[in-house]
Amino acid sequence: MKKTIAMLSLATAALSFQATAAIGQHPVVLVHGLQPSQLSARPGPTEVRADGEQYWAQYWNTHADVRIDWPSHERVAGKIASDYAWPKLKQLAQSNTCVNGCIFVTHSTGDLVTRYILDNQENWLLNEGLQPLNIISTFDFAGAGGGSELADMAVNIAEGGGVLNTTLQLAIALWLGEMPNSSNTGVLNDLKVANARQIAPFPDGRVPRIRFTGDSSEYLGVTSPFLPGHDDGVVASHSTCGSSTVGSFSSCSRSVAYDGKLASQSRGVSSFMPQHYPMLMGSGYTHGGVIGDVHQGKVTAANSRVSLGDGTQVSVSTSDSWSWWSWAYFRYVNGSENHTMSELVANLR
Repeated sequence: MKKTIAMLSLATAALSFQATAAIGQHPVVLVHGLQPSQLSARPGPTEVRADGEQYWAQYWNTHADVRIDWPSHERVAGKIASDYAWPKLKQLAQSNTCVNGCIFVTHSTGDLVTRYILDNQENWLLNEGLQPLNIISTFDFAGAGGGSELADMAVNIAEGGGVLNTTLQLAIALWLGEMPNSSNTGVLNDLKVANARQIAPFPDGRVPRIRFTGDSSEYLGVTSPFLPGHDDGVVASHSTCGSSTVGSFSSCSRSVAYDGKLASQSRGVSSFMPQHYPMLMGSGYTHGGVIGDVHQGKVTAANSRVSLGDGTQVSVSTSDSWSWWSWAYFRYVNGSENHTMSELVANLR
């Protein structure tokens, strides 16, 4: 039986994590993010597939139908598109997998790869005599479609530019596992902030891109000084939230903070890239943790309701409570006290 993703609908008064009804069920296509070890290893197709399976092993492999695996040592508009994305898109079209609507679940750089796919898949498939895929939404975890300042610094280091101080060296080494050189930057070039924002910035496939973001770090805060505003240890909020501009942002919302505090967010994102809708935010979730199986705290909702490309709506229910300790109201998604961000997205009916 194919695994499918359910639309986000929570029972408002439920005491346990249960769904009230299915808005719709659609096949899921996974698109992973940067895999640093591949930059120097330069794996072949078999290794790329194995790495792709391992990437989603904690949770999402068992909740999806198809993966688009791609190598990090290549470029988005180069072999990532021609040798890895295109064959999978052709397979999906020939099998009619998306005839009733697919949802692409992306992580990190997979956000950028998917944007390129959305911009080109219709022409690619029509030129092959095939029907374009009916992609009704993407669910983007820790999206790097707006680039990462860490990539700018890593490429600069690889090309011999800038000043490499001890803290920056540690930050890049923690992120990539090693210091890059001019021969192994690969997709890091596409992840540079200015470059990322020039790759298919207004894709022909205008489907809702729903964002799920974190505000913590696996790297003990070492990488955060090199990222503007709030970040998840790898990508700043201007990218994960889907902001139309680069900036130092504190939240994906103007009215609720990452930790759920209901208060005006003067540095919250107010202008978004086309069809980008932040939904869930978690102050305790890291860049990798958003797709993992480890609970990293409650989450709040930047938006509680979003329309998909087929006209249906996805929604989460929330509850507000007063904190005497903080002397403020906090808003949390019902069920997030026990379930991970990925569970909130995938297990709802």
